Amino acid sequence: MNTRETTSLLTDMYELTMVDSALEHGMGQRQCVFEIFTRRFPSSRRFLVMAGVARILEGLKRFRFDDSQLKYLSDNKIVGPTTIKFLENYEFSGDIFGYPEGEVFMVNSPILTVRGTFAEACLLETYLLSILNFDCAVASAASRMTIAAHGRPCVDMGARRVHERAAVSAARAAQIGGFQGTSDLEAGKRYGIRAIGTAAHAFTLLFEDEEAAFTAQIESMGPDTTLLVDTYNVTAAVEKAVRIARAAGGELGAVRLDSGDLVAGAFKVRQQLDDLGATSTKITVTNDLDEYAIAGLGAAPVDSYGVGTKLVTGSGSPTAALVYKLVAREDANGNLESVAKQSAEKSTRGGLKWAGRAIEDHTATTELLLTAPNWEAAAEYLARRDARPLQKDFVVGGAIDKSWIGPDALQRAQQRHIEARNELPYQAWRLSEGEVAIPTEYVDL
Repeated sequence: MNTRETTSLLTDMYELTMVDSALEHGMGQRQCVFEIFTRRFPSSRRFLVMAGVARILEGLKRFRFDDSQLKYLSDNKIVGPTTIKFLENYEFSGDIFGYPEGEVFMVNSPILTVRGTFAEACLLETYLLSILNFDCAVASAASRMTIAAHGRPCVDMGARRVHERAAVSAARAAQIGGFQGTSDLEAGKRYGIRAIGTAAHAFTLLFEDEEAAFTAQIESMGPDTTLLVDTYNVTAAVEKAVRIARAAGGELGAVRLDSGDLVAGAFKVRQQLDDLGATSTKITVTNDLDEYAIAGLGAAPVDSYGVGTKLVTGSGSPTAALVYKLVAREDANGNLESVAKQSAEKSTRGGLKWAGRAIEDHTATTELLLTAPNWEAAAEYLARRDARPLQKDFVVGGAIDKSWIGPDALQRAQQRHIEARNELPYQAWRLSEGEVAIPTEYVDL
């Protein structure tokens, strides 16, 4: 296997050193339960959005240790011979379940649960967190932006503002949050996302004048293309754009504004387009937008938004602040018992938890987290509370459920998010700082 294709060393060193010591002392095979959750939300967030499950499952298939990696670990004395032998045949054989992509979650929600031996499950910590912390942050920012857009389409234009591989992941996460396209072709090809884009200012500046540039673009892309009209003079550019598109046999598809006062500019351009009879020509705006700028454009005659930097960096919250904690382990007698941290400000709640959301009059009221001996007992309690179960199986006995991977799964995740978000009380949609969307209730069965 090519080392670059494996995901096993996308991890922190202490995962390996913990496993090494645990195996040496006969503790590595103890059954354990780990949970991923966040203790607190980033600023202004009232809910977060689950994203990254498909990427986790894709990479889990490649979480193996090849000869060169094992040699590196051995030569650098990171682990000893016992662990090297364990890693030679490593393949996760436990269970992973949690909130499906698109679902919203609250503080302390167990969005991902991993069951398996300590040695198996410990190795996954950094890998799982690195994906979920990024993807959930981007999906959550995208959700806030699509809330602010009030149904107007948002598209991802952030590829050039982040690491090239992160851009692909961000484009996918943005779709879960409600975005409707991406400028990143790798994301378009890999995940079946609609690719968008026409031309930048450089294309206009390449030609002797703006008219020649517009003519060339329309001849190549058709009159329904989008022309960037603020390279020189916007008013003159709009007139040329409409005229050239009509000379080519159609009405101009859209104009793009990328600078200046976007609100005033949109009103002015809309009036000019209407006066020219180009009532079907749309206006799209770009220029370092975030959810607040989008909300500020709500009264302007804008048809769509292109969002870059603020989207792919989580709009001020580049991580979801998720953690991976041991909540239960097998004792010396083979029984599963709860464990928890007691440290100040970083304490945890022990026990395997089942999650549900209580609904009244089609509105979510409470996040229910149950500690129960089994799923059947938890399901019975959730039914009595008119609560919707929130967790789904992704990996059972090491077998990956591939229905959570692929373009169809991404479309389902986007629809799931719309439904879950619509279920929240109105105050959860506010962009201002405030309380978590719904309270969390713990129930010990």
